Amino acid sequence: MYSPLLSMYQSRCAARAAGLVAAGMLVAAFCLPAQGLAADPEAGRRTFQSSCASCHAVASASNGFGPHLKGVLGRPAASLPDYAYSPALADAGEKGLVWDEQALSEFLSSPSSKVPGTKMRFFGFWTQSSIDDVIAYLRNNP
Repeated sequence: MYSPLLSMYQSRCAARAAGLVAAGMLVAAFCLPAQGLAADPEAGRRTFQSSCASCHAVASASNGFGPHLKGVLGRPAASLPDYAYSPALADAGEKGLVWDEQALSEFLSSPSSKVPGTKMRFFGFWTQSSIDDVIAYLRNNP
């Protein structure tokens, strides 16, 4: 049996449910961390140039104040023979620290938390997106 009142009630419930779904999607889009978004190597290049290039090179295998980062992804920590690493980083390398994306992400977030005693004078990037962008830049410059 068809009831206009029942039809009106169902329409209102459907509209309310659709509104709640849309509101939930907005909350997720603007309030939750942006995970899974593609990193931007060009933004990483700009961040590297402004924050890292005064001490580290990527395009060449020559060390500056810090070790060069050419081919750093997959390289064991403190493994360049012509750079004087801190004892803390040398010890981390001897214990098996390899600069994969996870280790680099942790280090770039807070070097002194990842490797206590490191001589690197950088407090870390504030955002995960900056870290991801720099890693994407390093990945594109093996």
